[in-house]
Amino acid sequence: MSTYAATKSQSAYRASSILTATHGQLVVMLYDGASRFLSQASVAMGEREVVAAHNKLTRAENIIRHLRNTLDLEQGQIAERLQSIYTFALGHLRQARLDQSPGKVDEVNELLGKLRESWAAIAAE
Repeated sequence: MSTYAATKSQSAYRASSILTATHGQLVVMLYDGASRFLSQASVAMGEREVVAAHNKLTRAENIIRHLRNTLDLEQGQIAERLQSIYTFALGHLRQARLDQSPGKVDEVNELLGKLRESWAAIAAE
């Protein structure tokens, strides 16, 4: 199988997974994407690759903003707390970018990892 065919096959599988996923599974996928970009940003920061770190942080921040902006705040305290966590995470990443601190990026990644575990448990029910 050529590289092109393999890439096309992977893209089709990914698209099918997204189209057939439940809401909970989609949220877990978003957390997975954010984690991947945060890990990449942390490594890039550690290697002083400022542009790569910025680009990866931006992608993670976009996912976190999406998670925050799609919350249904009429659902009560849990949604409000998630909004606060996402807002904190975005602020912490902003400071990580200014300080070029991979440790701060890792802290946000760890925090989101805990939320991801909760969403994964919900999605599995």
